[in-house]
Amino acid sequence: MADPIHASTTTIAELQAWLDQFASERDWEQFHTPKNLAMSIAIEAAEIMELVQWQDGSAPLENTANDSPMAEEIADVLSYLLRLASVLKIDPALALALKIKKNAIKYPAPTAPRATPQ
Repeated sequence: MADPIHASTTTIAELQAWLDQFASERDWEQFHTPKNLAMSIAIEAAEIMELVQWQDGSAPLENTANDSPMAEEIADVLSYLLRLASVLKIDPALALALKIKKNAIKYPAPTAPRATPQ
């Protein structure tokens, strides 16, 4: 399979198609049930937490390059999220857009204070 990744132009749908093909070629679909994928997301998210577990949060993270351990764990979470969305036939971009709209209503941005006349 050719590498379809061009970070500035690759769409979420293209990433999903790439992951779906990758899983299909290895006959992994039988293991990619919603339960297994959800569990994998939680496990990989815990690995992100492990990388920052004893940091105090005030210092910048070290090793945040695209090939760093943190980047690998982020990629793991993203890949499982995209596979779960595929299995459940959810458009993650649309789901995110709808969620942002709901959050904008629930948490409106503060308005700037009005200038008082002098």
